[in-house]
Amino acid sequence: MINLLNKLTIITGHYGSGKTNIAVNLALDLKKMGKEVILVDLDIVNPYFRSADFTEELEAKGIEVSAPVYANTNLDIPALTAAIGQAIVQREKYVIVDVGGDDAGAAALGRYSEDIMARDYNMFYVINRYRYLTRDAEEAAEILSEIELMGKVKATGILNNSNLSYETSVEDILSCAAYAEEVSQETGLPIAAHVIRKDLLAQCPLERTYGVDIFVKPVWEKKQDSQDS
Repeated sequence: MINLLNKLTIITGHYGSGKTNIAVNLALDLKKMGKEVILVDLDIVNPYFRSADFTEELEAKGIEVSAPVYANTNLDIPALTAAIGQAIVQREKYVIVDVGGDDAGAAALGRYSEDIMARDYNMFYVINRYRYLTRDAEEAAEILSEIELMGKVKATGILNNSNLSYETSVEDILSCAAYAEEVSQETGLPIAAHVIRKDLLAQCPLERTYGVDIFVKPVWEKKQDSQDS
């Protein structure tokens, strides 16, 4: 588990960085530790990778999911609900907030910025060197600035999630460690953890690691699963 995790944790980053997969893993891990958990889906932009996709599975494990009214539908404008705001201001349960990608997705976060900034929180910026527009530290830092400006909330740390899904090797992970350090220097933020697939964790010598399972699949894999079923 990531060290020094506050009761309110916000996960943000570029499209395809792996934010939602990390948010789902954090919620499940906190629940395994006996914590009461709410997973808030604030992604009102990307219809393909949303925490709300896992509502049934998460609720079966006792995790509350709070999502826009129109999540998982074909409607164009998902509406934020009062339950989302209530989840963010309450302080009894652990809250994981999955924010939509880039500044467009962070716009929803701005609605709750005053409540967030008034309490202890983590906002982790997820980076993935293998994704378009974040392949160098300068690009990654620029996108974070846009997210912070639109969301009106300052990031507190970096999660280096550089990966190639099931094709990832330990060498792929290690080759991105220097990149993560460069992003840290550019942004002035510490690396909270290097996020690594659980089956590779024992082989990786990096410090401050967080092991995850893959729940969020690419669109083409989701379509194939649907066809197979």
